[in-house]
Amino acid sequence: MISTPATAPNPSRPTVRTGVVALAVVLDVVAVLAFAAGGRATHSADSPLTAVLSIAWPFLVGLAVGWVLLRAWRWPLAAWPTGVVLWVTTWVVGMALRWATGEGLATAFLVVSAAFLLATLVGWRLVALLVLTVRGRR
Repeated sequence: MISTPATAPNPSRPTVRTGVVALAVVLDVVAVLAFAAGGRATHSADSPLTAVLSIAWPFLVGLAVGWVLLRAWRWPLAAWPTGVVLWVTTWVVGMALRWATGEGLATAFLVVSAAFLLATLVGWRLVALLVLTVRGRR
């Protein structure tokens, strides 16, 4: 096959397998749900699932906003900028939606949520980088 400008590979646009992107999305969503599950005890709800979802939804919206704004599917495993930008957008949008809907923004919650989301959204990417680096040396 002859490459034309329309079909030639573009080195500035990385090619990422769909499975890697899907795994990154799943791990990010699991991180937000784990955060929400940890905070479930402080919320009154009819069921644990309702409590987790009521905590998680603003942050899941923030995560989705980050994925779209950053086009995170291009570098889903990168701690920088992907992980850090997703952390910031997830936290900022999540807190803004909590404020807009009358949910609490206690100082301890602000700090704990920022720390947990940083540790998980950036942390799993750092672990992935370490694993890929070690595998590459073999």
